[in-house]
Amino acid sequence: MAIVVEHDKRKHEILQKSLDVFIDEGYEDATFQKIADRCGITRTTLYIYFKNKHEIFLGSIKELLSELEVILLEIAKDTSLTAKEALIKILHEIIKQCSENKKLFSVLLSYLIQLRKSGVDPNDRVRRRVIKMRHLMSTIIIRGIRAGEFKRLIVKNMYELIYGLIESAIFRMAVLNQDNTEEILDAMELAITSWEV
Repeated sequence: MAIVVEHDKRKHEILQKSLDVFIDEGYEDATFQKIADRCGITRTTLYIYFKNKHEIFLGSIKELLSELEVILLEIAKDTSLTAKEALIKILHEIIKQCSENKKLFSVLLSYLIQLRKSGVDPNDRVRRRVIKMRHLMSTIIIRGIRAGEFKRLIVKNMYELIYGLIESAIFRMAVLNQDNTEEILDAMELAITSWEV
């Protein structure tokens, strides 16, 4: 059992440190050797944990999203919050995390463009990574409708509006290099307020 725990701990450390390599070097210039060097291990040791750079990159993104999902789930479970308050708190957390990982989204954008060029559907990849977040926000919207807090609107449309604003915020931060996210947050809050009964 101790060997498995140690293996998982080392794998987690590699994923954490490799994110910095991808951010510093970009996806294309990050190499197995650079990741191994950053982790203070040999390439051979790195191969024990991962097959290739692609697997490390996806593992890093998955780990980052998993950490965010834990935070969002805690907010969603907080029954002292109204649906509106929960959604707004979740959106603030998402935008905060995106802002703190702005450089990573630039790397992710180049990775998605590379996928598209190779004939892979990047939309499918992104959708699979954010499915839990989409479900969580839809659940809160439904809770708000059932509680009489929100109008009876089409949940999918409500969620897509918010998700589109999240994508817009990520685009502004990663591509346009804008740090001010208050306008997007204000737009998100306005949208949610417009749903109120």
